[in-house]
Amino acid sequence: MVKHNRWRDKSKSDFSEKENKTELTSKETTISKSSTNAKSIILSGTKYAYIVVAVALFSGIFTPLTLGIEIELVLSGMFTLFLGLGGGIMIFLGIKYQKFTTILICSGLGIMIVSLILILELAGRSLFT
Repeated sequence: MVKHNRWRDKSKSDFSEKENKTELTSKETTISKSSTNAKSIILSGTKYAYIVVAVALFSGIFTPLTLGIEIELVLSGMFTLFLGLGGGIMIFLGIKYQKFTTILICSGLGIMIVSLILILELAGRSLFT
């Protein structure tokens, strides 16, 4: 008949090996977190750079060259779209992170409403007349 080992029958060396393994894995995760921080910063920076370039192209950065429209009008349109983009990013960050959720979402919506009002003003369809 085989005698079954119980948890109290295990030697202390088994427990010390498990503790060493957990210490090694915790050290490895701290090293990998620091290396992925730089990588994640670069990736998020390029992500926002692509968004900025897309907004600039959508706003018609080449319009003064092709149609002869004033550059000031195009720049104010770009500013308005960047303002709306900033509001959208604030809403995204408010939903993504748990800290300051209400403040970020409300301020993002406010910025987007201001952007909408400015777009309507630039188009000549004022809300206030």
